[in-house]
Amino acid sequence: MRLKFLMPVLCLMLASCSSLSEGVSPPTLNRPDTPDSFPSFITDTLNLSTTLYNYAEPTFPAHFSNALLNNFDNTPATNQLDDRIATLGRVLFYDTRLSANDTISCASCHQQASAFSDNAQFSDGFAGGQTSRNSMSLINSRFYDDGRFFWDERATSLEAQTLMPIQNEIEMGLSLQELSKKLSATDTYPYLFDWAFGDASVSSERVSLALAQFVRSIVSYESKFDAGMAITGDVLPPFPNFTREENLGKALFFSRRTNCAACHMDNGRNNNGVLNQAFFFMDQPRNNGLESGPSADNGVGDISNRNRDIGLFKSPSLRNVELTAPYMHDGRFDTLEQVIDHYNTGIQNNPNLDNRLR
Repeated sequence: MRLKFLMPVLCLMLASCSSLSEGVSPPTLNRPDTPDSFPSFITDTLNLSTTLYNYAEPTFPAHFSNALLNNFDNTPATNQLDDRIATLGRVLFYDTRLSANDTISCASCHQQASAFSDNAQFSDGFAGGQTSRNSMSLINSRFYDDGRFFWDERATSLEAQTLMPIQNEIEMGLSLQELSKKLSATDTYPYLFDWAFGDASVSSERVSLALAQFVRSIVSYESKFDAGMAITGDVLPPFPNFTREENLGKALFFSRRTNCAACHMDNGRNNNGVLNQAFFFMDQPRNNGLESGPSADNGVGDISNRNRDIGLFKSPSLRNVELTAPYMHDGRFDTLEQVIDHYNTGIQNNPNLDNRLR
């Protein structure tokens, strides 16, 4: 029998969604605001904002405290956010020339309308093939404190992750040498790399730095949930701006009965006593009982070749979850109702099942 908490929890999840900030929209305007105007061969090709977006110093709400940000932020000291480099990353993110036949960009599989995920179960590659996993939302990637990426966490950093789809034989199909050569041959990129980095050298390393900066700028913090936090300053009391059902869903989310928050608002392995009231992330890959044993896709287990890692997958943020269907690494669930049904009655007794689900 389905428990009666299904709809309230769904209401909470929808309330935690927000429209994404202006700084992550596709380029739309005409005149870049730089010390010197860009030449016509740039402005005729790109539509950039009249002023640079504030990527480097966004104004976060109070519950995104400095202690919390410092504890969870995976930005390396060698790639701190810079408005110009992040702008270059934004241009690269939407450019299909990063694929072998100029048909696929990063944004093809990470669509803004779907909270930077893909609304298809699997994504189409440059030659018509399909990926083997659902495209994970990029929302709040900056605040995954583990700092590793992909469902199986095979990328050791966001900088490493950004180059892997470009090289993938199904997704974008370019070698790093081909990537650098292709972008260097354009009129646009040597100029933009010079503007962003100080010289016109186009390299795959710089591509990764710029893309990683742009992805880290994609942060959700203006939802109905955030408005409620601004009023109460505490995640547990009822939010005055929530409906009765939304507050009931929130109470259930944080209750011992459902224990959702134990995983999805984890305080991190190195939280140093900092309370997490903002980031709906798990702190590391977990087994959530999708399979009773080994399967065709074993997640982290296929990377580490350790039995204890079979069936472990990274969990994306619940931010903007209304927009990121289908759900799970293989997109098996089309709706949030199906997801909650799984945790209600569908969990398989896998040997590696997270203890919080037993």
